[in-house]
Amino acid sequence: MEVNNNSLDTWLSLVYIQIAINEGLERALQEKYDLSLKEFYVLYFLSQSNEKKLRIQQLEKKVGLSQSAVSRLVNRMEAKSCGALQKNGCEMDRRGIYTHITPLGEVKLKNALETFNKVIQTNLKKEELYTKISDLMKTI
Repeated sequence: MEVNNNSLDTWLSLVYIQIAINEGLERALQEKYDLSLKEFYVLYFLSQSNEKKLRIQQLEKKVGLSQSAVSRLVNRMEAKSCGALQKNGCEMDRRGIYTHITPLGEVKLKNALETFNKVIQTNLKKEELYTKISDLMKTI
């Protein structure tokens, strides 16, 4: 039985575009900076937040990982070998932990952001993206 579902096909096409871009970003960030894409996102979200700090629960929602996965990720990035993050207790709620981006983390983010932008610009030329998305939109 053959089922034709244009909405699903369109959705999957968008998903495949995102997967391809994510794989290119992951590979480039890992090779140049030993950062996963999720670690890059953590650095970015922390750099954009007030006082350059967030609670683990806030990072969990922004990065799309479970609390335990975010905790492990933060622990790795806090380790002396990386040093990009630092954890501190919350003064208002002793159970809470804030994660701060360190000056080393900011440098790492700045360098990685250049690579991120190059990968996006190289692999996702505007004309190609507009053409792909326009073609997809015609099928909806």
